[in-house]
Amino acid sequence: MTDQKPQSPSEAILASRRSFLRKSVMGAGAVAGATLAAPAVIAQTGPIKWRLQTYSGAPLGAHVIKPQIDAFNAAANGEMEIELYYADQLVPTADLFRALQNGTLDAVQSDEATMASPVDISVFGGYFPFATRYSLDVPALFRYYGLQEIWEEAYSEVEGVTWLSCGAWDPLHIFTVNKPIRSLADMNGLRVFGVPTAGRFLARYGLIPVTIPWDNVEVAMQTGEIDGVAWCGFTEAYEVGWADVCKYALTNSVTGAWFGSYFANTASWQKVPPHLQELFKITIDQSHYYRAVWYWGGEAKLRVEGEKMELTSLPDEEWAQVVKDAEGFWDEIAAQSPRSAKVVEAFKKYAETMEKAGYPYR
Repeated sequence: MTDQKPQSPSEAILASRRSFLRKSVMGAGAVAGATLAAPAVIAQTGPIKWRLQTYSGAPLGAHVIKPQIDAFNAAANGEMEIELYYADQLVPTADLFRALQNGTLDAVQSDEATMASPVDISVFGGYFPFATRYSLDVPALFRYYGLQEIWEEAYSEVEGVTWLSCGAWDPLHIFTVNKPIRSLADMNGLRVFGVPTAGRFLARYGLIPVTIPWDNVEVAMQTGEIDGVAWCGFTEAYEVGWADVCKYALTNSVTGAWFGSYFANTASWQKVPPHLQELFKITIDQSHYYRAVWYWGGEAKLRVEGEKMELTSLPDEEWAQVVKDAEGFWDEIAAQSPRSAKVVEAFKKYAETMEKAGYPYR
């Protein structure tokens, strides 16, 4: 009998959540299989084939996209099959929108800012400073505060691309390799991989946003090409291995949930029969739920029990200044277009409602 190495606290946390989510996905697949067990009637031309590329690398994609694609392919019962590609596998991430528009890709999972979406609301994709506190803020804003209609209107003006759905992803923290952040001055000169909108905001404190392929991030931190990441929360940092490279984690979160969407090439989408369109949208909702649970299940627990990074925080008065600066940033963005102004107004109305409501049910 061989001795097994004891699990570290973070390994135990990750393993327990993987087990829960794996059972959840298997259960969903069983229901889908029971519902759609009748033989499929497939045209002689064969099943519909799609190519979908995500913004994420394979370690992250194992949670944020693969369970959904596996579930869809199983439930489609041979009528349709989606081939999944991870970050930069078919096209560079910055070219995702153009590849989707010209039909190189049939579908994309990303935020607007990362994929360079040419709409005036693209700045809100990804992390928009202090727009959200919790994951449920995102679907609430879309369903009850008008963002659904705004997004549909914006993409109706873009030829060849259909926006399908937006969901809540993880919060934004800054993780650094060798340089702890204990004051705003410590951000000055730090080169970090991150999302464009958050990087644009944090640049006012001297942070330098760097764009490189997702799969190169870990090596870039090890070689000193970049000093850290401003891209994700604790769950993701531990899962993809960045917590093994970074020594420090800033507990101050610029926003509570990232805005991430699914898109389809319009011609490809129109060729899909209605029942498979509905199935795809159902599995998108499943994906939104899966990742919300996956992220939420790790953020607090890994922050408290994870042993791989030293936690640092900004002084209260400096953090208050960051929050105040975000108000000006919101007004700058609102002035860019009438539609952007509508989004910012929705954020303000939602924040006001949450403030009046008090501590919310999450």
